[in-house]
Amino acid sequence: MSFWADKRVVVTGGAGVLGSYVVEKLYRRGCEEAFDAPDAQEDEIGVWGSGQATQEFFYVEDAAEAIVLAAERYNEADPVNIGAGFEISIRDLTQLIVEYVGFHGAVLWDAAKPDGQPRRGLDTSRVEREFGIKANTGIREGQRRTADWYRGQRQRGTV
Repeated sequence: MSFWADKRVVVTGGAGVLGSYVVEKLYRRGCEEAFDAPDAQEDEIGVWGSGQATQEFFYVEDAAEAIVLAAERYNEADPVNIGAGFEISIRDLTQLIVEYVGFHGAVLWDAAKPDGQPRRGLDTSRVEREFGIKANTGIREGQRRTADWYRGQRQRGTV
């Protein structure tokens, strides 16, 4: 008998969890300018692309809850997408981040650099239908919490 024969595996596909590369890079750069040298802030932050690409972002606490619920309640062979169920443009996300970290300089969009994938979103209808998982934290609230967390980590020197 195979080792895996009596094991249950749940495969979840996730969206960009707040804390993903795009978010982390914007927070790090914005916080460096806003927190480390507020009187000597650079006047600008450069961001690749036009900002028109959209991506789904899922607050990390919602993602953790969804993964636990999927492990407890889902017993099918097909993967299940967990996510927020909505997308936001990179431009709008960037505006939220610079607002919440207190960066007052200009955001310069480098259209010579690629936007990347034009859309990155998931069909979350199965996870909602099968066991009622839905994002509890909106993008604004998730960004506010993430900014507060990041600010605290910067003050402790852990990021």
